[in-house]
Amino acid sequence: MLPGGAWRGRGAEPPAVDGDCPCAATLDEAATDSTHRSAKTDTVLTKGPFSLGPSLDRKVAGWYGQSSAVERRDSGRSQDTRVLRLLVSGSGRGGEEPMSHLFAPLTLRSVTLANRIVVSPMCQYSSQDGFVNDWHLVHLGSRAVGGPGLILMEATAVTAEGRITLQDVGIYRDDHVPGLARLVSFMHGQGVRAGIQLAHAGRKASTGRPWETMSAIPAADGGWQPIAPTVRPFKDDYAWPRAMTTGDIADVVEAFGRAATRALSAEFDVVELHAAHGYLIHQFLSPLVNDRTDRYGGSFENRVRFGLEVVDAVRAVWPERLPLFVRVSATDWAPGGWDIEESIVFARLLRERGVDLIDCSTGGAVPGVRIPLGPGYQLPFAERIRREAGVATGAVGLITTPEQADAIVRGGQADCILMAREFLRDPYFPLHAAEALGQTVTWPPQYLRAAPPGSESR
Repeated sequence: MLPGGAWRGRGAEPPAVDGDCPCAATLDEAATDSTHRSAKTDTVLTKGPFSLGPSLDRKVAGWYGQSSAVERRDSGRSQDTRVLRLLVSGSGRGGEEPMSHLFAPLTLRSVTLANRIVVSPMCQYSSQDGFVNDWHLVHLGSRAVGGPGLILMEATAVTAEGRITLQDVGIYRDDHVPGLARLVSFMHGQGVRAGIQLAHAGRKASTGRPWETMSAIPAADGGWQPIAPTVRPFKDDYAWPRAMTTGDIADVVEAFGRAATRALSAEFDVVELHAAHGYLIHQFLSPLVNDRTDRYGGSFENRVRFGLEVVDAVRAVWPERLPLFVRVSATDWAPGGWDIEESIVFARLLRERGVDLIDCSTGGAVPGVRIPLGPGYQLPFAERIRREAGVATGAVGLITTPEQADAIVRGGQADCILMAREFLRDPYFPLHAAEALGQTVTWPPQYLRAAPPGSESR
């Protein structure tokens, strides 16, 4: 394994975009060159220039007291991949071990995360009628044993028609709460904070599971007509949506509020609103999707109106003591689409309404766009939003090693690191990261015999 951004996993190239919910960035078989295609979004992912930035590259070398280099790998194309390789072979500055900010606590309102590692929401498409089951307990429970600061539950539908697939987890019924509470209880028992991502798929609803079909579910098989800000489908083989009336909009806003109330009953510590990856809130934000001519379409102020109404509805019932996150796609990666400048203004508005952290992803609004894929390729968006909107941010996207994640937090580019596919490869990533960075963390007593010397029991 090469730290600091070198690829991990099978093959010479990354099989998928790390950190995005698999429902938004599931890839076909890994390509043999620099191009990958998202099966769910038809997005072409290409290798592009990448480093942590000249100033941070120099800082990294100082932090670790050893050589640090950016290796340029010539792909024979117009764009090359620049991969930061932190070659750590000794102690830090002045012969002292550097403090890993990746393992510094993070406090948001009354909630303190033990470290800055967050399990990103990952759709499992494994429930029935919205109920969680043993799969979810084992999936999330094993990550909790690994000791991240926070686990965010997968995209959880606030209405039945807001599900991506028939197998999505839901929180649109009161009897969904006990199963969710069981998951939260286990996470808390491991000293991990529990969060839930509330979502509505909009025009991306009523599709099959990624490993079965990427198209609309026939009505005979339980499919339904989605609702969206437009009558245009995401792709021709997706369900054709019905344009939402103002009454529909009000109903969905209320559904988000009711879902937040249920999340509180299940004793979640954090709610995240899904406003990214081409799902409903993002559909209103993006001028490439939102073709409305009423007060919810057209100008920036109109396009953000629905998202702000959802935030207000959730913040009204979500206690002041508990943090609220919003995941955004900071750019549509397409001309004329939602972009970083609008994301910064939106983030300021969210901060004023009581949002505590912006989870910075990208893409998903429209198919066929090209993304400059590389380690931490979405990091510049998190850094700009953090700096220019004055709000905490989470970095996500091909962040795969302890050194890379630590350098991002140390450099002030983001406040926490959200990881998904690396957690699928290694449920105990935080335990292994702590050892790699020379940090001491607690282990479950059942696993203490395998812990590094000096480790304490939880």
